[in-house]
Amino acid sequence: MNRSLWADSSLSTISAGFVAVLVGIASSVAIVFEAARAAGASEAMMVSWIGALGLGMGLTCIAFSWYYRAPVITAWSTPGAALLATSLVGIPMAEAIGAFLFSALLTLLIGLSGTFDKVMEKIPMPITSAMLAGILVQFGLSIFTSLQGNPLLVGTMLLTYLVGRRWLPRYAIILVLAVGFPLSWLLGLVHFELLHWTPSRPVWVAPEFKLSTLLGVGLPLFIVTMTSQNIPGVATLRACGYERVPISPVISGTGLTSLLLTPFGGFAFNLAAITAAICTGPEAHADPARRYTAGIAAGVFYLLVGLCGASVVALFSAFPQALIASLAGLALIGTIGASLAGATAEVESREAALITFLITASGASFFGIGAAFWGLAGGLASYWMFRRRDS
Repeated sequence: MNRSLWADSSLSTISAGFVAVLVGIASSVAIVFEAARAAGASEAMMVSWIGALGLGMGLTCIAFSWYYRAPVITAWSTPGAALLATSLVGIPMAEAIGAFLFSALLTLLIGLSGTFDKVMEKIPMPITSAMLAGILVQFGLSIFTSLQGNPLLVGTMLLTYLVGRRWLPRYAIILVLAVGFPLSWLLGLVHFELLHWTPSRPVWVAPEFKLSTLLGVGLPLFIVTMTSQNIPGVATLRACGYERVPISPVISGTGLTSLLLTPFGGFAFNLAAITAAICTGPEAHADPARRYTAGIAAGVFYLLVGLCGASVVALFSAFPQALIASLAGLALIGTIGASLAGATAEVESREAALITFLITASGASFFGIGAAFWGLAGGLASYWMFRRRDS
């Protein structure tokens, strides 16, 4: 606690923050644009959405990580954006903003009540670890699916990672970055025509409240964000040893941030899972007490996204998908291994954890709710059933 931020920072934590933002933006920004288009947003409004989302994620990452001395990473709700892309068609933007405010208010209330903390205390660690492993395993597999489509780029990145892990383990991902980006340019895979400068300018939209829109858009957005984003986000923190971070104040903070920025397009903020795993794992720093600087670094990069708007998104989009997918997978290998170890450590819960992992990894979705929720539900049901049998 007495160490300075500068002393705790390192190239590995800064690169972890950068990779987290790169993966978060490049992997899902198109879905956010689709959601904005569905509500009839103009180009100026779309830039405002990215600006508000970047600002909100930047401020919350920095504030939470600094205060709790833990890599608390926030994100926009990607499943929520996917939901909005289909449910906002034909709904005026003002009504959509009203639904976002309703969802944010529900998030704030559940955080202030402490209900979320009580629910998470009932979930055994092997189950949450298995759910996290199921979420992340697809990213590990993407290394080798990308290798099939682009063997030179991905193969060189993979070899660099292996060499780095053998001789410079703290800087393995930095080496991958240093090799991957120039090689993409040399291979002609960088689309410079996508680059353009568009600064963020906030566009205020006054909310309107209509009961059918609140129940048809706002309530599902709240449910999807809590089940598909916040629960895996908590699992990430717990699986990486950050149980001391109180969840209810963080949930309240994301809800309050959403309330303040929703009129500008910040439709939903929540705990991150995938990008958080990049900053909470051993690749960020060997010392867990210093990984909070990765969260602060991610916040700074998110602020740059918010300030520069669509130009930063275009920069990320200019690089090949194989680079982004492989970079994410390589950065998450350590966390995937730790999650699998935590899921299978206890013999009596191993079968239930395996069920959780398989359901989550399957990607199965029912009633618009993602596989992470169903994996958790199936794993908990199995856990309690087997526990009653054994007793």
